[in-house]
Amino acid sequence: MRNPLDPAKLHAAIENVHRAGVPGLFAEVRDGDQVWRGAAGVADVATDRPVTADMRHRIGSVTKTFTAAAVMQQVESGRIDLDAPIAKYLPELVPGERGDAITVRMLINHTSGLAEYLPYAYPSLRAFPVLADTGPQSLDDHRFTRFHPTELIEMGVTAPAFAAPGGTPGLYSNTNYLLLGQLLEQVTGTTPERCITQNVIERAGLRDTGFPADPYVHGPHSQIYEAWFGMIDPPRDYSVYDMSWVGPAASLISTVADLNRFFGMLVAGEIVSRSSLAQMQRTVQVVSQEGRTIDYGLGLHPMEAPGQDTFWGHGGTVWGGGTLSMIRADGGRQMSVAVNLQRWNRLDPSGRPQPHPIDAALAALYQVAMYG
Repeated sequence: MRNPLDPAKLHAAIENVHRAGVPGLFAEVRDGDQVWRGAAGVADVATDRPVTADMRHRIGSVTKTFTAAAVMQQVESGRIDLDAPIAKYLPELVPGERGDAITVRMLINHTSGLAEYLPYAYPSLRAFPVLADTGPQSLDDHRFTRFHPTELIEMGVTAPAFAAPGGTPGLYSNTNYLLLGQLLEQVTGTTPERCITQNVIERAGLRDTGFPADPYVHGPHSQIYEAWFGMIDPPRDYSVYDMSWVGPAASLISTVADLNRFFGMLVAGEIVSRSSLAQMQRTVQVVSQEGRTIDYGLGLHPMEAPGQDTFWGHGGTVWGGGTLSMIRADGGRQMSVAVNLQRWNRLDPSGRPQPHPIDAALAALYQVAMYG
């Protein structure tokens, strides 16, 4: 018999993350009919307004799972061929031989070889992933910049390729998911945001999830604080931000309850078919934005967790905000966590992020949440 949820231990674990240095965080853990929601810390360091577990939050790249699900629905309907070249649909965005070589599947699992556009859109990040040579200036420069997705896609497509199409390990790249957004628009005749809203968000009955219409998070929410590896001290509030810099790759706003509902329905075959879910769970090796090699499927990846269980889900960050959502493969125990601080690790003399007490406290929270 698996361990039941232990509210006292969960509360202690989430408080420990706050004490380790996160201003505020909130979470929901589920196991069958058992549900625990908790929060610790403040939503605003200036006023000490507390965080609550029902707050809306920018979920970053967890958006990719929603976008991948919307694409898989179009595959099921016959409008998209998963192994067709992207040039079949968007020849002007990925021209030439690469457009013929990169398939839709390669975009979803990040094996297209296309570069990440972000260092080109944000010049102070140009040296990324050499963190010591980056700076946070561009974050402020682009707070209200309205990017067009094709402008960002062109930056990624014209930048030096990471690898040949289909090669592994691939490179985790937002360029891939902006292209998937344009693909959805091409085959459905509506914006990717509207397509994902109608076919995924509304289908799942998510009442507090949606794409932002402006730079603000509407409804109850926390301020979110970016430290950029200690270069912003004290961390700065980036809760007001134009999210066109990531669009269908990372701009969704949601709640921990909605995320758990979504992932629960996804692994139950209620968002895409069981066969589509099986495709989403076929993994390849991909180099993450942190430079680690991970296994990645189609908008889903297996999570590292102590023990023998397999968990599926996705994590996400925006400037100041972080989210992690995972569910056991059998649809049982699941967790979604939102934190209002990002890139808290300072750099050592060689430019690598140093361990921080927050890392260990979060790992302990995940252990208690998923195993008791």
